[in-house]
Amino acid sequence: MTYTIKFLPQNSTIEVKENENLLRAAMEAGVHINASCGGTGVCGKCRVLIEQGEVEGGISEHLSPEDRDQGYRLACLSTVCSDLVVRVPVESQMETSRLNQTSKGRHTAKAIFPNLDELRENGLFIPPVEKIYLELDPPSEGDNQADVARIINHLRLKHDEHRLTMGLGLIRKVPDIIRQANFKVTATIVRPVREDGKNRIINIEPSDTSDRNFAIAMDIGTTTVYGQALDVHTGEVLAQHGEFNSQLSYGEDVISRIVFADKGDGLEVLHQKVVETINKVIEKIVKKAGIGIHEVSTITLAGNSTMTQLLLKINPSYIRKEPYVPASIMYPPFRATKINLALADHAIALVYPGVSSYVGGDIISGIMASGMYLSDKLTLYMDIGTNAEIAIGHKDWMVCTAASAGPAFEGGGVKFGMRAIKGAIEDFSINPSTFEPMIITVGNAKAKGICGSGLITLAAKLLETGVIDSRGKFNQTLSTPRIRKTDDIWEYVLVYKENTQIDRDIAITEPDLDNLIRAKGAMFSAALTLLEEIGLGIKDIERIILAGGFGSFVDLESAITIGLLPELDPSKVTYLGNGSLLGCRINCLTNSLRRNVGEVVNMMTNFELASTPSYMDHYMGALFMPHTELNYFPKVKARLEGLRK
Repeated sequence: MTYTIKFLPQNSTIEVKENENLLRAAMEAGVHINASCGGTGVCGKCRVLIEQGEVEGGISEHLSPEDRDQGYRLACLSTVCSDLVVRVPVESQMETSRLNQTSKGRHTAKAIFPNLDELRENGLFIPPVEKIYLELDPPSEGDNQADVARIINHLRLKHDEHRLTMGLGLIRKVPDIIRQANFKVTATIVRPVREDGKNRIINIEPSDTSDRNFAIAMDIGTTTVYGQALDVHTGEVLAQHGEFNSQLSYGEDVISRIVFADKGDGLEVLHQKVVETINKVIEKIVKKAGIGIHEVSTITLAGNSTMTQLLLKINPSYIRKEPYVPASIMYPPFRATKINLALADHAIALVYPGVSSYVGGDIISGIMASGMYLSDKLTLYMDIGTNAEIAIGHKDWMVCTAASAGPAFEGGGVKFGMRAIKGAIEDFSINPSTFEPMIITVGNAKAKGICGSGLITLAAKLLETGVIDSRGKFNQTLSTPRIRKTDDIWEYVLVYKENTQIDRDIAITEPDLDNLIRAKGAMFSAALTLLEEIGLGIKDIERIILAGGFGSFVDLESAITIGLLPELDPSKVTYLGNGSLLGCRINCLTNSLRRNVGEVVNMMTNFELASTPSYMDHYMGALFMPHTELNYFPKVKARLEGLRK
């Protein structure tokens, strides 16, 4: 028996078999429903309203009795047993408008040689893929050398190009192309990373197209996929676009996706989903840039170790099993069509290498973009997110690690948590006398949840005003109706339901704060452990670089107040933004810096925190705001004491 499901407000209809899971039905219908736990019923994010029909199950402690009476169910726990009309409430939908807004970071790190002029000035402009116009001499009785030899010899004699090879597929096309073009053609050459490697001729085009050479830089994030279309001649970014990673429907963190990939056709599904997202981004940026797909010669991609293996359809299951081994840290260049990217057959894909199971190509790309591997300054590089990666070092050495911070920074594990989209609470202050709040939301819209950067500011302000203590527990003696107990959980009401988009009070709860404390504790203790393992301390850090889109929106003072970041002079903190994307962009413009990538990977020493005994001690100490050892935060200590006198 089959049933028809109509999803609102998307007006998307699908037919499914009896006993189909409602969340999976939504996936098949192309309707996104937030499900940060991958559909296990743990997060409670996939609330839907059953307007018509019935489902079996769907009941959870995440739904209040009032919710259940109104018809709300969790999609991941619901089984289809009739025709349905299902409304996806605003808090369960995904909005992409925020993704493509230009972030105004508090500081902007300068990329190394970010434009063509600087590359040329420094003798580094050797594009990984270059196009050269050739005017070949036609064959004659006195010159009857083979067509391919004619091209190679011309490049060698006229353009000083050596160690050239050509594949069978292109050899088949050459005779017709060069004659139809009257022996005036353009050759596309891929340069090797190793200086002693071969230069490959990957395409021959009629006429002079040497000024139409384009590249794509692509950051494959767990949450979002961002791309840029680049003019290789000018270094200019012609267009950029971001989309939520379609894998989100199968779990918001890498562990959930690894588990899914290990079941049945899970690996194939996740591979297809991320490729679909990348192709959607490619389509958008190529159209915006006004270039043809056949004019894109190369694409550089970077992602964490799990995202990279899913993209390349490599089983990631061993990443999460001791001793935590990735399939590879280095990947050879390959034709982009090998993984079904929507580019021409000759386009070459370059994938950034990683270091370990949880320190992947996105971090290496960001480190290359930041230039810390060329600096004398002892730098702490932090990419804040669900899987928090950290590197410490300078031009002589670097150490790195990854800490499982959990999803709190992305809005997961928080009752009203959400991404930084329209309606998310992103800034907050509180009257120290009345304890009434003042909030600012993304887009100045009615509130519908709390984003990660807003959560950090919330916690800091509540701590400073004594609404919560260092453990994140509410002061129940304060005279304010906003501190209350609901379903045996203490919370502070941020916005009453009449002023929200979701017709529910929005509150921050003690479990929310506990999740935040554990997340920030993982970040800070990971940095502290790395420093201790190499015989250094916080006082030795000369510079902090915050990477990732989330890092650009974090309020620095709040992050230090709760103990997420070390207490350093703000002038020593730099916001890099999307370092992974920036590193991919640089990689598209210069083969010379690409050759440094292998050296950087080789100079990095990875520490597995699970195997480092001191980490757990540091972690336990960090489960307070800002820390049990307040000497790490003397200025915060003095400020908190001053505010409470």
